[in-house]
Amino acid sequence: MNEECEAPLTSNPLKGMLLMLGAGFCLAGMHAFIRFLSDEMHPFEIAFFRNLFALFAVAPWFIRLGWAPIYTKKLGLMFWRAVINSICMLGFFLAISLAPLSEVTALGFTAPIYAAIIAAFFLNERIGLQRWMAIIFGLAGVFVILRPGFEVIGLGQLLVLISALGWGVCLIMIKILGRTESSVTITAYMSIMMVPMLLGPAIYVWVWPTWQQLGWLSLLGILGGIGQLAMAEALRMGPTHVIMPVDFARLLIVSFIAYLFFSEVPDAFVWLGGFMIFSSTAFITYREHVKRQQEKMES
Repeated sequence: MNEECEAPLTSNPLKGMLLMLGAGFCLAGMHAFIRFLSDEMHPFEIAFFRNLFALFAVAPWFIRLGWAPIYTKKLGLMFWRAVINSICMLGFFLAISLAPLSEVTALGFTAPIYAAIIAAFFLNERIGLQRWMAIIFGLAGVFVILRPGFEVIGLGQLLVLISALGWGVCLIMIKILGRTESSVTITAYMSIMMVPMLLGPAIYVWVWPTWQQLGWLSLLGILGGIGQLAMAEALRMGPTHVIMPVDFARLLIVSFIAYLFFSEVPDAFVWLGGFMIFSSTAFITYREHVKRQQEKMES
């Protein structure tokens, strides 16, 4: 039943790269709106509206496929993934209101590094020397950005790292879900489940938004929803190790927006550390692709 949600896979790496670039623009725009609105609204309330309005992005799938996207064989795992993702989103949105946008984006790239470590210790996945070196290199990039002992590590930076760790867990969950569930079903359940989960924290800090703020919130939510769907579709269009490096453009886009609208200028340490982190994740992704190809050949 769930197979109806997924269109036949057509390999088109160029289209996938363009979709990933489009996802970068959408997510960078979403981050900018979070920072802009956080001056007047608490990030917890913004997170709630982000997911509420993101439902408009997945609505066309329900119009096209009916109720097929809600059929799942792993409802429990969907639920716990939504719980972890909700906690991570609250932390990440709060971090955006506290720390420079470019630092938040660069540190957020650590999620796949954490996922690789988690897979090694909890899923008994074998990680070779090259991938361990890439993991160490990426974690060194975190120290380059934070410079402990030379700079004060703020709450915003800590929240990003904790959120990235949680998203690393979610990546493992998505990997397991992807064996039986479509990307449409996974995305739809995330949006549907996270809205009520985030309502409680939002009510605790609730202020009624103005009509103008509702307009910005709706745009923020739609950008986030489209960005997620575009990223999922991009990864279906071509090999992950080809598509994922394009995501580094998100740091460039965010840095430009941060400079243009918030007068933030990332220093050389952010660029160097961000490059180290992203290079690490790109190499880990490539090695996983090589491993999968070898396993297919052996089978």
